Amino acid sequence: MDRVIARMRSLDEELPRHDGVAVFNRTYLTVTLRVRRHLADGLLPRPRAAAALAAVFAHRYLDVVDRDAVGAPLPVCWRPLFRSRHHPGVRPVQFALAGINAHVGHDLALAVVATARSLGCEPSALQGAFDRIGDVLVESEEGIREELMPGPDPLDVTDPLTHLVAGWSMERSRDAAWSAARLLWSMRRLPELAEEFTERLDAGVGLVGRFLLTPLERRPGSRPAAWSLLCD
Repeated sequence: MDRVIARMRSLDEELPRHDGVAVFNRTYLTVTLRVRRHLADGLLPRPRAAAALAAVFAHRYLDVVDRDAVGAPLPVCWRPLFRSRHHPGVRPVQFALAGINAHVGHDLALAVVATARSLGCEPSALQGAFDRIGDVLVESEEGIREELMPGPDPLDVTDPLTHLVAGWSMERSRDAAWSAARLLWSMRRLPELAEEFTERLDAGVGLVGRFLLTPLERRPGSRPAAWSLLCD
């Protein structure tokens, strides 16, 4: 965990402040520090397994950063964030949620399976740690929205940004990740099926990420984006 946190802090210093990946990195660093405090305080069940899961989970994000640095192909779920990271019409909260969507919606399930394999246990043995780490993520969601939503009234129901970010839920994404992990574990002796499922999961999470990163800046007097009209 210390090495993971050190790497995230290094990225925070290296990346431009308004880079979309930097926005997500700062968000994730805050959450990871909370997880480490919970571990130190003995608040996570099976601390060895919890620490292993948190580290494997974080390394999946850091691997994506490394792949991007050398121009290697990225998982589909991460491409929207890395391709839109400098878009002037995307707000910081969108960058943060798009990164969380990719990481929780896709990476978390794969991290559970990888951790179970490395520890020689069933995913069910990790459920307590998974749930508590998930609770930390869910508890952080409100703070993320409050910190990064612009304007004096982030709950203005006429604001397209409010409509957009309100449609995504950390808790639902976390629950779906656990179901995906269980399915992947059940397919461990069916590698072709597991690979196909993983590809579909990656593509589905990537599609959600693209919607989360819908540019919202409009010229004065222009009509709202089509998606916002459909939501009304």
